[in-house]
Amino acid sequence: MDDYYPDPIPAATLVVFREATPAPELLIVERARAMAFAGGALVFPGGRIDPGDRALALELADDGSDIDDLAARIAAIRETIEEAGLPVGLSAMPDAETLTAVRSGLHEGAALGALLDAHGLALDLAALVPFARWCPRHRDMRIFDTRFYLARLPDGAPEPQVDATENTRVFWQSAQAVLDDADRGAARIIFPTRRNLERLAQFDNFADAAAHAARYPVTTITPWTERRDGADHLCIPDGLGYPVTSEPLGGADRA
Repeated sequence: MDDYYPDPIPAATLVVFREATPAPELLIVERARAMAFAGGALVFPGGRIDPGDRALALELADDGSDIDDLAARIAAIRETIEEAGLPVGLSAMPDAETLTAVRSGLHEGAALGALLDAHGLALDLAALVPFARWCPRHRDMRIFDTRFYLARLPDGAPEPQVDATENTRVFWQSAQAVLDDADRGAARIIFPTRRNLERLAQFDNFADAAAHAARYPVTTITPWTERRDGADHLCIPDGLGYPVTSEPLGGADRA
């Protein structure tokens, strides 16, 4: 049966925290409705890991480095610049002109490594905290093996700017506020995003979220269907830090 599914596409996502009261705000993008995957849904910035991300990871790797993890961190940083114009995971904050040049270069297909070298920038991959890894498997749909990372909004960072191609909106909102909007029908969130927002809504600040992430080793989550209380539920494992681990299948948005 496993041969029925296509090979997963490696991907990465970045959850950016901005400290606020009473709860931290997260960087959210709304995907264009025309997109084949999660069209019209609210998600965190991210996307597939490109060959250039892996090539740069190999350049930066030391003995014993996890190349897959390095490539995913690089992809998460690159995608956040592309989608939101927000430089996270760089060793220094670029000025507005440099950031515009880097973002434009990425949109034109230039490699991130070459753009960083050209503008005297470097990566700070340690700024990203591993949080989760999801690999939902749906028949007749593309399968993404996505690594989630947390990061704090750097001091002096500019306001995010939507790319107006894959996404139609970019904004800051608390995890609970996104969930509330979805529950009243004002927003669409898919099953993995909902579960991660519920987990993120537990924290009052980035430090607490990072400490929580450190307590739970990242384990690949592949939801499954199970009969519970007379109805089919979409389930994930217990013990991974998620306060909600199942949802009636009829109400689950699977992208």
